[in-house]
Formats: sequence, structure tokens, C-alpha cells
Amino acid sequence: MNPRIHQLHQPLQAPQRKKTESKTESSFQKVLNEVQTLKISKHAEKRLKERNIEIDQNKWKEISNKMAEAKSKGVTDSLVITNQAAIVVSNKNNTVVTALGREEASSQIFTNINGTIVLED
Repeated sequence: MNPRIHQLHQPLQAPQRKKTESKTESSFQKVLNEVQTLKISKHAEKRLKERNIEIDQNKWKEISNKMAEAKSKGVTDSLVITNQAAIVVSNKNNTVVTALGREEASSQIFTNINGTIVLED
């Protein structure tokens, strides 16, 4: 036998893994929730208040769901049109960028968007 090769007397065992599945799941769920949460920029929040635009929680949830759908189709920036407002959103960042009242939006030109979401009651 070659003196550089040594015979092992004990079989090698793979190191035992600690059970971290629940920790991984909870951190994954946390990240997933953060990604799916719709954020409102300070600018958009100011515009919503200035223009007295009130959108209820159910409508925000619907907007968020449609943004996720648009994102899955490759849309990065979109215009969301509701009965009350026109909202420019970044699907890429899940962020509301700005908002206008529906009447005000009718005479505007929207640039740098590559998708439109229409949500009417």
C-alpha cells in the first residue's frame, strides 16, 4: 500500500442538518408578503390627500392583485384607472407613484408606462 494513502477505519457520515424548515418557511412568507405589499410613495400620498381621493381597502387589494398579474406579463410601469382616480404605479417596485382625480386625468398624457389596468365598479 502506498504510504500516502491511509485506510479509514470509520465510515464517513454526512453532517446532520438541523430542522430549519419552519424558519425558512416563515422567512420566505415574510419576503413574499413584503414583495406583494403595495407601497404608496410620499408624493402619491400627498396627491391623494390634496385631491381628496379616497380608495377603500378592498379596491387597494384589487389594484395590488392586478398589478401582480400585470407584472407576471412583463409590465413594469402601469396606469391604473378606477372610477375615482387614475393612478400611476411601478409594478416593478409595487409602488404607487402618483394619483390624479378621474376628471383631471381625462386631459392628461401619461408617459413612461407600458400597461394599463382598468378597474371600474
